[in-house]
Amino acid sequence: MRVPLAVTTSAKPNEQLVSQAQSAARQWGVPFFSRHPKESITPWFDSRAEALIVFGHDGVTLWDREGHHGFHAGMAHLRRLRLAEGEPDTFVRVAELRKGDAVLDCTLGLGQDALVASLAVGPEGRVVGVEKSLALYAIVSEGLKTYELGPDSCRVEVVHADTHEYLRTLPSRSFDVVYFDPMFARPTKSQPGFDVLRRFADHAPLTPEALQEGRRVARRWVVVKGSRHSDDLRKLGLSPEPGSRYTDVVWGRVASL
Repeated sequence: MRVPLAVTTSAKPNEQLVSQAQSAARQWGVPFFSRHPKESITPWFDSRAEALIVFGHDGVTLWDREGHHGFHAGMAHLRRLRLAEGEPDTFVRVAELRKGDAVLDCTLGLGQDALVASLAVGPEGRVVGVEKSLALYAIVSEGLKTYELGPDSCRVEVVHADTHEYLRTLPSRSFDVVYFDPMFARPTKSQPGFDVLRRFADHAPLTPEALQEGRRVARRWVVVKGSRHSDDLRKLGLSPEPGSRYTDVVWGRVASL
């Protein structure tokens, strides 16, 4: 019987890599599969696991029968470079992020906006990213361990939890900005890796109840990313913020309670 997710290593691991992979499997509560030298993992998708977290000498990679994806900053790296040069970033502008802010990213995904926020709030700030999908949590949390944020950023704290349940555990007004980036119902053109995100991410829409919890937890704003081709923002009572008409992404925000 196949399991939903398991951990293994690259084909020629050393003892340290095997130990690291085994430790992660225990922490995540998933099986660890030993791999023989030169053994292909492709047949495993028919018999052993629907997806695999593979620990290799060059990092951690998520595999399924459709492909694989390792952690990388992607467009966030370019956005961070531009932000460091004083150029505007739409997310930072709409959220009005300031040095020292605490930001809660309720839909971490591949960590793109969280990485930008970590630079915007600086080393004295705080960024917490919540990810419900164990597979995405695994590659992002492991990837962030080796990503060089630099001295001008705070680290990104990654939490594996259901966002709605996690929000209910937080004190009121405990974060300056609460951010939601729910999965678009209609795919848009995007950077590499988004196909993986769509396969493994939680597709549940943002509910009015979660938005209200976000407003309770926020000190200033709740920011929501949406699609120009969707009425999701309108259903939540949000109006798009002014922005470029040449992008499929729209932004809404609402003040804290």
